Amino acid sequence: MVSNTSSPSPNPQKKRSIQPLIWIFVLCIAPVVAALLAYYVPALGLRPDEVTNYGKLVQPQRPTPPANELNLTTLDGEPFDLQSLQGQWVLLTADQGACPESCVEKLFILRNSHASQGKNVDRVVRVWLITDDTPVPSKVMEAYGSTIMLRAQPEQLAQFLTTNTVDNADTLNQTQALTQPMWIIDPLGNLMLEFPPDDAPAEVRGPEVRQDLSKLLYNSRIG
Repeated sequence: MVSNTSSPSPNPQKKRSIQPLIWIFVLCIAPVVAALLAYYVPALGLRPDEVTNYGKLVQPQRPTPPANELNLTTLDGEPFDLQSLQGQWVLLTADQGACPESCVEKLFILRNSHASQGKNVDRVVRVWLITDDTPVPSKVMEAYGSTIMLRAQPEQLAQFLTTNTVDNADTLNQTQALTQPMWIIDPLGNLMLEFPPDDAPAEVRGPEVRQDLSKLLYNSRIG
């Protein structure tokens, strides 16, 4: 006679633990919690240090003036339009033709910053705007001959380069404002970064300028 009584399963199913699900949830939510704490509770020290440029952003950016507003000539006296360099990053400096030590230091920094850009070196040009008619020393020509050297009128340069630096300045202050900084013009032709005067030697300032230029070239899709 067959019995209808069911026999217990030889291997009863064990109750599943939810602990793995809890750990997965914790791992997923942890980055969100950390981000919220870093933002709203800076005292915890979770927020990364702010990254700043060595150069100062020109606010607002200023477009390169046309040739009839910024009269430039080559050392041979041929007219030159600075807008013709659009499409490239322009490292810019201005100083007297005699090029004192401070001038040479700027040319040195810009040349080395340019040369260090590796595969991006062709995206950059260097321009020295000479603010008088003094002949350029032969040693400077030999060392920095690959820099585009242009003679310019200081009053016109001041309108372009020092609008946010000098207000109603006399000629002396204008000259100082022109000859102390260095600038970068972007490939769209906008003056956008100024490296202010700094008492640090060239071996200290140089890497800072180079790093700013490298960041611009790395992050930019133009030029």
